Amino acid sequence: MSTPTKPASSLGRASPKAATQGPGDPASALIDAKIKGLADWRGETLAHLRKLMHEAVPEVVEEVKWMGVPVWSHAGILCTGETYKQAVKMTFAKGASLPDPKGLFNSSLEGNTRRAIDVREGEVVNEAALKALFRAAADFNGLQAAQKKTKTKAPAARNAG
Repeated sequence: MSTPTKPASSLGRASPKAATQGPGDPASALIDAKIKGLADWRGETLAHLRKLMHEAVPEVVEEVKWMGVPVWSHAGILCTGETYKQAVKMTFAKGASLPDPKGLFNSSLEGNTRRAIDVREGEVVNEAALKALFRAAADFNGLQAAQKKTKTKAPAARNAG
């Protein structure tokens, strides 16, 4: 069975148009297909985690990268949703910088940047704590984006006078 060619915008960086697309966009359709194709607890879990993401960060942009991995972005990558035989893994790109008072992070703890949550079959996720992590990731990305804008504008302002 051959795999259809995916549009470049769904594999790499999101196009400016992608930020305004909703549930019917190509990346969302690919994520829907991935969930449906799993047809087991992993698909149900990924669908539930995705729903929580949209509840926590309604303006989140869905993308598909790295050979079909669902990615949720807001001013940068918030997290990815990977599926393995034994777990559904939510990897937070900048998780090491996020507060995790409920101790949800249980994987990829050794690095200085990423953190992940492995959800195994039958496990119940603390929904309120996970939504707080999703919001913290969006806030962190927004803060970093604002700081980058300030840094790039500051030299021009100094040279103007």
